[in-house]
Amino acid sequence: MQIEKLDTGGTATLKLSGEIDLHASPALRAELQKCAHAKTAALLLDFTAVDYIDSSGLATLIEYVRESSAYKGKVALFGLQKKVRTIFDLVRLNELFVISSTADEAIAALAAK
Repeated sequence: MQIEKLDTGGTATLKLSGEIDLHASPALRAELQKCAHAKTAALLLDFTAVDYIDSSGLATLIEYVRESSAYKGKVALFGLQKKVRTIFDLVRLNELFVISSTADEAIAALAAK
């Protein structure tokens, strides 16, 4: 997995690529912890190039939601491929996360939240 961080006007975006599994989750956790320590108000996770996510990856994302709730941080995911989106739907994480098709839709959803 690779992570590229972009900051655009108060919204941070983590562009993720590859597989988010047991081996990649620690790197994602470290990057998300940096965002939590910086009290990132709005975070977008770009899943366009993510092929797979397992339970350790899902747990890492849930952990960030818990940490960011302390300072009312918002997070949205966008660009999920069908098989990745199915995983979120099966475990009902589509109820916890804002999930959108595009970055613009994700930003609009966070603004409305």
